[in-house]
Amino acid sequence: MKTETENLQIVLITGMSGSGKSVALHALEDVGFFCVDNLPPELLVPFVELEKAHRASRVAIAIDVRTATSLPLLPEQLSALQKQGIIVKSLFLDATTGTLVRRYSETRRKHPLSQSTSEHSALDQRRVLVDAIELERELLAVLREQAHVIDTSILRSSQLQGYVKALISTPGEQLTLVFESFSFKRGVPDDADYVFDVRMLPNPHYEPELRHLTGLDQPVAAFLQDQADVVQMLDHIQQFLNHWLDALARDHRSYVTVAIGCTGGQHRSVYLVERLVKLFADKWVTLKRHRELDAA
Repeated sequence: MKTETENLQIVLITGMSGSGKSVALHALEDVGFFCVDNLPPELLVPFVELEKAHRASRVAIAIDVRTATSLPLLPEQLSALQKQGIIVKSLFLDATTGTLVRRYSETRRKHPLSQSTSEHSALDQRRVLVDAIELERELLAVLREQAHVIDTSILRSSQLQGYVKALISTPGEQLTLVFESFSFKRGVPDDADYVFDVRMLPNPHYEPELRHLTGLDQPVAAFLQDQADVVQMLDHIQQFLNHWLDALARDHRSYVTVAIGCTGGQHRSVYLVERLVKLFADKWVTLKRHRELDAA
C-alpha cells in the first residue's frame, strides 16, 4: 500500500516570461491538477505539507523570475521532496529572444525585470527589453539545467498543451525519450539534447508522387526504406543512443530529447522519428513530436 507521500505528484513549471507558462498551467488544470501560479519558493515546502494533509494527488506549481531573490532555494527543496518519495517533474518553457520580444510588443505587457518607461524611444525600449530577457536567462539558468525544456518559439497554444499533457503522463521514475522531427528552415529546437541533421539523405520531395505525402505515409516509408543511406543513418543514430542512454539514466536524467531535422520537416525526419520510436519503445518510455506536422 502506497503512503500519502508516494501518491503525491508535483509538476513544477518555470521558464521565461512570455514563454507560455500560463498555457501549460491551464493544460494541467484540464487534466485534474490543482494549480498554483507564482508561488514564492519560500512557501513551496509548507504548501506541499498542506497538500499532503489534504491528501492531494496531483499538484502543479508555476514559479517565475518575479521571486528572483529566493530562486536559489528551489534545487535543494526539490531534491528534499524527491527524497520523501514525492514524484517531481520540472518543466522549463523557453523561447528565442526574438520571439519573446515580439510577444511583449504584441501584448504591450511589461517584462517583470524591465525598467523602461514611456520616456524611452522605441529603440531604447527594445534594448531595455532584450537586456531584461538576457538577465532573466541568467537568473533561471540553474533551473533550466535541471528541468525538461520545451521550446515554445513556434508552438501554438494547442501544441504546447498537448506536449505538456503527454510529458506528465509518463512514469516519473523512468527516463523518457522524446523524439522530435523538425524543419531546419524554421530553426533548430532549443529544447533538443541531441540534434541529427538528415538533409543529406535522398529526399522524397523530389519524387512527384510523394511530394504531397509525409513520412507517416506508407509510400514515403517504402521509398526511404530502400535507400542505403537512410538505413545507415538510422543504424548510426540507434547505435549512438544505445551506447549512451544507460549512462544518462544512471545520471538521473528524466527526459532526453532527440531532434531529427530535414529541410521541410515533412518526409525524412518524420520517417526516422517514427522508426526510432518503434526501435526504443520496448526498453524506454518514448514520446514523439512532429513539430511541423503538428502545426498544420
